[in-house]
Amino acid sequence: MKPAKKLQSLTIVLILALSACSRSHIIVVTLSNESGKPLSNITVDYPEATFGKSALGPGNTWQYRIKVTDNGPLKVSFTNASGLHISNSTGTLHKNDEGTIEIKLSQETSVPVMHLGAPR
Repeated sequence: MKPAKKLQSLTIVLILALSACSRSHIIVVTLSNESGKPLSNITVDYPEATFGKSALGPGNTWQYRIKVTDNGPLKVSFTNASGLHISNSTGTLHKNDEGTIEIKLSQETSVPVMHLGAPR
């Protein structure tokens, strides 16, 4: 094999190896308002980070992508249509989890449906 071709082949192998090592381990979180009334001040707290949505209308959904960098609880809090603050600890996440979580919200509680794969 010519030196230039050999160098090109080694470069391609190196790029592929590095891209395999830097896999993102992303979780797609879907907030789903399954009630007939609006919800507000929705906050999702997970290990070392938080995200939120100011309002979610009845029957609406919203997605957000997260990367879990430590082990810990998944907590959800929101305000229902009556102004009552609801807060739940809904499960445990682990560093490098990946997959999907649908958080089903009602006027009284939040229920997660988790489809997470173990880190590879």
